[in-house]
Amino acid sequence: MSMMSFEQKYRVRGGTLAGGDTFDFWLGPFYVGLFGVTGAISSLLGTLLIIYGASIGPSWALFKISINPPPISYGLGFAPMREGGLWQWITLCALVAFVSWALREVEICRKLGMDLHIPLGFGAAIIAYFTLVVVRPVLLGAWGYGFPYGIMSHLDWVSNTGYQYLHFHYNPAHMIAVTCFFTTTFLLAMHAGEVLSIAHPQKGQPVRYEEQESIYFRETIVYSIGSLGIHRLGYFLALNAGIWSAICIVISGPFWSRGWPYWFDWFLNIPIWGPSGFH
Repeated sequence: MSMMSFEQKYRVRGGTLAGGDTFDFWLGPFYVGLFGVTGAISSLLGTLLIIYGASIGPSWALFKISINPPPISYGLGFAPMREGGLWQWITLCALVAFVSWALREVEICRKLGMDLHIPLGFGAAIIAYFTLVVVRPVLLGAWGYGFPYGIMSHLDWVSNTGYQYLHFHYNPAHMIAVTCFFTTTFLLAMHAGEVLSIAHPQKGQPVRYEEQESIYFRETIVYSIGSLGIHRLGYFLALNAGIWSAICIVISGPFWSRGWPYWFDWFLNIPIWGPSGFH
């Protein structure tokens, strides 16, 4: 069914968080609202600033373009545009655009009478980004601790930060985050495969529904949490993946400055591992 055949039913006034009726409008099939306007302006400005930063040099090669944060010496102050000020303004534009998009999602949910699971899920990603470019640099005392905007430069920053704490994968919060990321992918693959399989039965057979879904997983992994349960579990894991990834980086530096393998000394020093304990 074409979206245009029923979307007029849901083009209702109200549900806005700000702007009132002035910004309560659609652009073609897309709802705009005040936060759609602020999101579009900040996205355009941020993109233009990135293009300006690329034009400064040293190259237009995609993998060499990098917008770097200010040097550590600037602390938390404003830096000249060519010495990190660009990074500061682009970061501000990105945060305004991301938050605007989330608030626009809230308004659309309110118009449709939906709950706010979607903007809350997007909010977890915003928190992870905000932690990297604002919270951690502020706790460390300089914007220079933020990551650069570039392909190779960003990967270098990730690698250097990991080596700074020896084996970063020993970070317990990192372990939880990676587990949630992988488990979410695993669950999505199984759930998507399950839905596709019941929607494409053998020739001449009817399309299967929830009963077959539950039976399949009961027979393969003993228990089925149901079609609604699998979405609740996936949502929970996805939120935790973003939240724990933010935690793992914000504690590295501000709260733990040694190599992460040393964090496990408490486990090695438990008395039961001593001479009179287990071996």
